[in-house]
Amino acid sequence: MDPQKRFAGQLSEVHMLAGAPKLSAVARCAPAVLSRSSLSTLLRGEFTRAPRWEVVWAFVAACHTLGADQSGNLPRALADLTAEQVWRDRYRALVQVLEMLKVGAARTEANTPAEPSVSTAPPGPAAPAGVGVTGGSHQHQAAGRPVVALRYRFGSVPPRAGAFQDRDATRRVAGIVDRGDTVVLTSGGPVSTSVLSGLGGVGKTQLAVDYAEHLWNVGEIELLVWITADSREAIVSGYARLAEDLTGVEDPQSEHGAQRLLAWLAASPLSWLVVLDDLQSPRDLDGLWPLITLTGRVVVTTRRRDAALQGHRRQLVEIGVFTESEANAYLDAALTDHPHLLAGAAELARDLGLLPLALAQAAAYMLDLGLSCADYRERLADQRRRLSSLLPEVDGLPDQHRATVAATWLLSIEHADQMRPVGVARPLLELASVLDPNGIPAAVFGATVTLEMLAQRVGHAVSGEQAWEGVACLHRLSLVTRDSTSPSQAVRVHALVQRAVRDTVPRDGVSVLAQTAADALVQVWPEVERDTQLAQVLRANADSVATAGSENLWADRVHEVLWRAGNSLGEGGMFAEAATYFQRLQATTTGRLGPDHPDTLTARAKAARWRGRAGDAATAVVAFEGVFADRLRVLGPDHPDTLNAQASIAYWRADAGDAAGAIVEFEEVLAVQLRVRGPDHRDTLNTRAQIAHQRGEAGDLAGAIAAFGELLAVQLRVLGPDDPETLTTRQNLASWQGDAGDAAGAIVAFEELLADRLRLLGSDHRDTLYTRATIAHWRGEAGDPAAAVTGLEEVHADQLRVLGPDHRDTLTARAVIADWQKQLSDGTSA
Repeated sequence: MDPQKRFAGQLSEVHMLAGAPKLSAVARCAPAVLSRSSLSTLLRGEFTRAPRWEVVWAFVAACHTLGADQSGNLPRALADLTAEQVWRDRYRALVQVLEMLKVGAARTEANTPAEPSVSTAPPGPAAPAGVGVTGGSHQHQAAGRPVVALRYRFGSVPPRAGAFQDRDATRRVAGIVDRGDTVVLTSGGPVSTSVLSGLGGVGKTQLAVDYAEHLWNVGEIELLVWITADSREAIVSGYARLAEDLTGVEDPQSEHGAQRLLAWLAASPLSWLVVLDDLQSPRDLDGLWPLITLTGRVVVTTRRRDAALQGHRRQLVEIGVFTESEANAYLDAALTDHPHLLAGAAELARDLGLLPLALAQAAAYMLDLGLSCADYRERLADQRRRLSSLLPEVDGLPDQHRATVAATWLLSIEHADQMRPVGVARPLLELASVLDPNGIPAAVFGATVTLEMLAQRVGHAVSGEQAWEGVACLHRLSLVTRDSTSPSQAVRVHALVQRAVRDTVPRDGVSVLAQTAADALVQVWPEVERDTQLAQVLRANADSVATAGSENLWADRVHEVLWRAGNSLGEGGMFAEAATYFQRLQATTTGRLGPDHPDTLTARAKAARWRGRAGDAATAVVAFEGVFADRLRVLGPDHPDTLNAQASIAYWRADAGDAAGAIVEFEEVLAVQLRVRGPDHRDTLNTRAQIAHQRGEAGDLAGAIAAFGELLAVQLRVLGPDDPETLTTRQNLASWQGDAGDAAGAIVAFEELLADRLRLLGSDHRDTLYTRATIAHWRGEAGDPAAAVTGLEEVHADQLRVLGPDHRDTLTARAVIADWQKQLSDGTSA
């Protein structure tokens, strides 16, 4: 396409995005500059000299004005394409190209002496003085060396991978570059320059190869340039050699040759693509970015994500891993001649984190050894094996890979560790390697124990701000992904990066890292879990730490983080899951600490408790009887844990229907607690609460109300009004008040309780939702079933959002709504 038509097409794109207003309407926006006839000529590209800048900018500004809606808002695409700097750059390039074409034509007509042609290519560029000019079938050069024929390929484009996949990312990159911006391909996740960024191994180079070869094969470019940009020297040297090829001029200094090339590209009317592969540092391209032109395109691949890579007409495109379907298709293609090896392919793809480079090297390893995907998974799961031992030798790597996936990241780690603050990035990545790859809370990296670890490693104090800067260094090298908008999952890291990093740490060092990570989790774990997402993330991180640090977390007792994780499950309403968690913990502590260790007995008690909360009271009674007998034998009758086990037997016996028997047993426990722990101890107060509750269950509602009232007075004095136990007593008191026939009084009491729970726990906490549901219930009991239905439906909507559709609270609310709806339709009230 000639430059006039291309420029006119860009103007027409703006005109269409503005709603294709009539040219008369456009002209009226700037009558002193625009006319219908001049606009028609402009949009058809029927000009040999560049139109005046005032005409071009008046047209774009008019489209900007006419494209706004009634409220003055612009479509995003139109806003991007009507920026003044965009059009100044486009106009400057048009002027340069038309001037060069004019000079070339004049020289040809004047029969300017020229060297014999070495090319049968179509007319080439007219370059600035001293650069060299190509016109018609003749070529002029400033030195005696012949220039190359166009179409021309410079540099060694890597071959397409043997099982290359056409990815969604391919089309995304093409769309950005084709509209005239620069793409910078990075890792994660448009503009004549595209910067493709990402973790080493996500396939940035292959995407660039695919795009470049496509443009070349369909004839859209006449010059394809591929430069391995792993140093500034490599870039400058490549530019200088290409300038020599294109102009015939050999500069003594490569920097001069590089600038000669940039001038040639800026002036050339030919279509060209420059790919700068594997850029190591943004500084390496200072002064070396090709100028945006109507006919040129630039693609850069890099692991960096620095802000310096972004700029005018440059877009950073983060490239992620394969989708599951792309990963499965890759393994199908790579192992197509050995279908018997595909068993377990989908599972292996997930185990390898869908990372293209890892899949390619694993496939080569399997083919070399005749292993199936299932066999490879078994080896990969063995944490005693280093990742490097599960990859081919360097001379057996597929697709001309230069290093194994593990070695690919080591250089990035070294680079990150040398960034300011020096020495902080590596230990932070090591810490992240024992945490959950799907999301690590930001607070973990600023925890006191983390900062102490960093200070020990670097030899001086490290602040929380410096620690977060270290995380930023890892992000810039694509070793982690930092998301400042999600504090609960602020840092993500690929599981294979974690594996490769742990391989560089001695085994006892991994255990120390796990201990540090566990301590940090405990420090940042809130006493009251208001944020359900954060609670889930913390549990996932605790599980990862437990897997990585199996020695230190059970050295002489169970680490606090393991208790926190299990209790968090139960307190979040996942009773069965909590019971299962503590049963597994009991099995571990039995093997590591012995069956009579206090922590083993505690794990048994917690498993029994959550089993009862899941609805199996009979099993809970039997389990607690066993725990009580062992604690009596090991700890003695007056030990708090022994008394708690006895109280738990009474509690679950009452839950199974024997309220009277439970009262007797609770009173026995209370007598010992009063003697051993005193009347104001929390355990003593909890037992009094149980006795009051069981009186109500036994039919003594007045006795229950009186007992809870007395207990509340003591708790307000001893524990304070905001203590969870005080709030629970207020809840019980209001419930028994309602059961005694005072529904209106119960509603008032629960509304006061709701205000305090909203203040202390937040709107999404399970206890807050429960209180709202209870208020709706008592409104129904007070004779307003419609209010009950409305209130419960509002609670149910929030439960669906916060807890999910399968949570027991959500299911219970749905059933209760149905009951009240039936009563409402029947015209009855409970």
